[in-house]
Amino acid sequence: MSTETKVTVRVTRRFDAAPERVFDAWLDAGTARRWMFATETGQMVRAETDPRVGGRFVFVDRRDGRDVEHVGEYAAIERPRRLDFSFSADGSPPTPVTVEIAPREGGCELTLTHELHPDWADYAERTEAGWKKMLDGLAAVLGEGRP
Repeated sequence: MSTETKVTVRVTRRFDAAPERVFDAWLDAGTARRWMFATETGQMVRAETDPRVGGRFVFVDRRDGRDVEHVGEYAAIERPRRLDFSFSADGSPPTPVTVEIAPREGGCELTLTHELHPDWADYAERTEAGWKKMLDGLAAVLGEGRP
């Protein structure tokens, strides 16, 4: 049994959109390519999703002439409440991510939990900032602008 302690990154954000609309934005490649793993200076050159348990996703963002690949596999899809997937960037070991969406008056609240390997503890703040930025991008795609 491992005694290593995982590092938990948790981000919460409210949306004015219905839970179904927020949930679907994670699985539709055409929508997700506009906000998921996309950077302001990069170019999304590949976005593919196979939205089923055991299906995979891949997003490739070209940054300064270099392709950065983000891949994962869906472990649970419970529309519109929960999405579990593994996540790996540029060949790093996969780590689990859970997206939970709860209905709230006038929209919903999304809580994302990313369990990092202890070796990546120094990247926890950067990881949190990255997810926050992506959720801001999701809000913009949904027509909500920036917080």
